[in-house]
Amino acid sequence: MSTRFRRLLPTVSLIFLVLVAACGRAEPSVSPSPSAVPASAPSLAASGAASAPADGGSADTQTDTEWGRIWDGVPAGFPRFPGSIVADGATPEPVSATYSVANDDTAVIATWMQTALENASFRTEALSGPLEDGSFVLDSVGAGECRVQVAVEPMGGLTFVTVRYGAACPAG
Repeated sequence: MSTRFRRLLPTVSLIFLVLVAACGRAEPSVSPSPSAVPASAPSLAASGAASAPADGGSADTQTDTEWGRIWDGVPAGFPRFPGSIVADGATPEPVSATYSVANDDTAVIATWMQTALENASFRTEALSGPLEDGSFVLDSVGAGECRVQVAVEPMGGLTFVTVRYGAACPAG
């Protein structure tokens, strides 16, 4: 990625977020290969997670990604950093949810997410970071084959929290 593009990316991202906020909630983007999942799947809220309701993609479809199969949304009880706002479309990659935080302390946000997920019965498998760009990656596991990855990445005064909520995890 060119240096010029890297310098412009935070500004473009901020303009995009302001436009999304001004126009209302953006429609979720079309996922490459979603498939319907029965509505009878258990909810994360039943596992004891407490947080603000999640917004974003559909909680009843899944997408295949390089990371693995994910839900196209997170359950309403999924932990969300206080003050974060939905940032649909902030990444071209398929993800379960993306939030922006007006705080560039990635270590604080990553540690908060780790604690919140552990309180929601997810075990921390790894917390990597700070990486070269100041980001952190949190890998957590839940019951059975449930895997969750949370990336916390600084972008010029904002921080983006990107969630990949594995298909083996309870639906919302």
